[in-house]
Amino acid sequence: MFIHIGGDTVVSTKEVISILDHQTMKSSKINKAFLNEKRKTVVDHSEEETKSYVITQDAIYCSPISSLTLKRRAQFVDSLDQVPFAQAEVEELT
Repeated sequence: MFIHIGGDTVVSTKEVISILDHQTMKSSKINKAFLNEKRKTVVDHSEEETKSYVITQDAIYCSPISSLTLKRRAQFVDSLDQVPFAQAEVEELT
């Protein structure tokens, strides 16, 4: 499944390593160094203010959507992925 992270960008949930809050990234020297080191792979398609970073194997995406909202979307997508298994188990029991 995919998560819409803002603008025209969607990311596969299987590729997401971490979703970090912009303030957390800004306040940590280690996180700043990580971003500067990976600057070539930072993708920022949005003209809006960055509120979070979505880290995948291939890139770091800047998102105008809060990290909490993205987390909820990821959990919702994850719950959708598990629904068919639960239905199959119920069908086996009946």
